[in-house]
Amino acid sequence: MKTAFRNGSSRVRVTETGADPRLAGGRLVIDLSALADNWRDLAQRSAPAKCAAVVKADAYGLGIAQVVPALLAAGCESFFVALPEEGVAVRRIAQGADVYVLNGVHALSAPTMTEAGLIPVLGSLDQIELWAKHCRERGLRNPCAIGVDTGMNRLGLTVDEALSFRERNLRDHVISPILVMSHLACADDPGHAFNAKQRESFQRVAAAFDDIDSSLANSAGIYLGDGFLHDLTRPGIALYGGAASVDGTTPMRQVVSLDARIVQVRQAIKGETVSYGGTQTLTRDTTIAVVSVGYADGYPRSGSGAGVPLRNAVPGGLCGHIGGVKVPLLGRVTMDLTLFDVTDVPEEALEEGWIELIGPNIPLDDAARAAGTIGYELLTGLGNRYERRYLQAVES
Repeated sequence: MKTAFRNGSSRVRVTETGADPRLAGGRLVIDLSALADNWRDLAQRSAPAKCAAVVKADAYGLGIAQVVPALLAAGCESFFVALPEEGVAVRRIAQGADVYVLNGVHALSAPTMTEAGLIPVLGSLDQIELWAKHCRERGLRNPCAIGVDTGMNRLGLTVDEALSFRERNLRDHVISPILVMSHLACADDPGHAFNAKQRESFQRVAAAFDDIDSSLANSAGIYLGDGFLHDLTRPGIALYGGAASVDGTTPMRQVVSLDARIVQVRQAIKGETVSYGGTQTLTRDTTIAVVSVGYADGYPRSGSGAGVPLRNAVPGGLCGHIGGVKVPLLGRVTMDLTLFDVTDVPEEALEEGWIELIGPNIPLDDAARAAGTIGYELLTGLGNRYERRYLQAVES
């Protein structure tokens, strides 16, 4: 369903998907205009390199079907996914874009890759041979990318393998690469010595593959500066408003907010316990808001106020925000329900029936840290039981 409203001098289109808003326990709002602005910001920081967008994991949980059109309209021409199925979904929307598949190719996925015009990132000599054979048997010269491992020990040819293969490919024309790339392991820590080591290793490879584009920088890598930008950058988390540094700061606009429906407000007496295991004892007479979101919705149990291993190491768990008051989570997060101490919240705010779990007062990365994780995991874990509202500014 689509509606529109005016926000000051701007007109905003609202598209509703997901659960029926009359029935859902939570409301997820995704600001597509903010996401597009974040891409433009990152593209400017990347210049003169081009800027792609990483939209794997269903655009970090926010929806390829909604996110990709917004990025296309902003000017993005290249997308990275993890799996061929994701690539096919992007291709349906972005017919003229370059769509790279980070996890490479195998025998069963190769036909789909060529049919959909996807570009596999070949991460081993075996994958190179498989792709070469597949294309040769069909009389194709489909483009591909070469992934090089510069220290993560995850995917990619070693530097020596890449340099050796370059010589072979010049001689025998085995495949038709259009990009050589690697991935930074520690870019979110700008002072880490490993950044310079990876940059130097990759520069050797990029210099050898001087007739095709090269790519090294992820979101955090863009902030490391010119030596990391090469020809194409690949931001992910920063597009979605998450922090790309270990200190948790981000200049990006907020994209996601999450509110939960309050299904009951109840009173409990000092000395009583709350939730499973009775792991938290109330230290005062307490007003409790019971909200209709739990770990089945991707609201992490590890962020419980008590009774989980993380609380032995990190004091305090997740919080909510309501009526101008930050409120602590009580006891354990359960599958479908979570409890908050709203004793200090004005009654009229409680009557509105909603509590902010992620948003302007509870930033994504603050919530993630309270649950002992990162914004990536929190975003990609958001479940399918939410009402989803996509906001996009439109010209009047």
